[in-house]
Amino acid sequence: QVQLAESGGGSVQTGGSLTLTCAGSGYTVSSGCMGWFRQAPGKEREGVAVIDSDGSTTYADSVKGRFAISQDNAKNTLYLQMDSLKPEKTGMYYCAEGPACNSRRRWALLKRGGTGMDSWGEGTLVNISS
Repeated sequence: QVQLAESGGGSVQTGGSLTLTCAGSGYTVSSGCMGWFRQAPGKEREGVAVIDSDGSTTYADSVKGRFAISQDNAKNTLYLQMDSLKPEKTGMYYCAEGPACNSRRRWALLKRGGTGMDSWGEGTLVNISS
């Protein structure tokens, strides 16, 4: 049974940084596609960043240059480094896993808020104050 557990959320001020962690069990993070998705209060879930098993990444336009997704195969862990945070990035951040994803599928996952991913964690809350 796949289990994903996010951590690292918290409260920071505008311009601050956070690193989110997603620990996987029953699943090898390097075996397929993994991603981070955000849901702000009252809004639909949206894609943040996705990484394939070969390390190929795709980011939402709004986070390019400020966020970085990575995975540590030895620790079976997915990360999201978030810098220069803005209040509009407040929300619950979820990690998810699914089948391998080429560039086209990564863009589709971002656009559709992760619809099509197989397993999800329970999320970690990020609050950015102005």
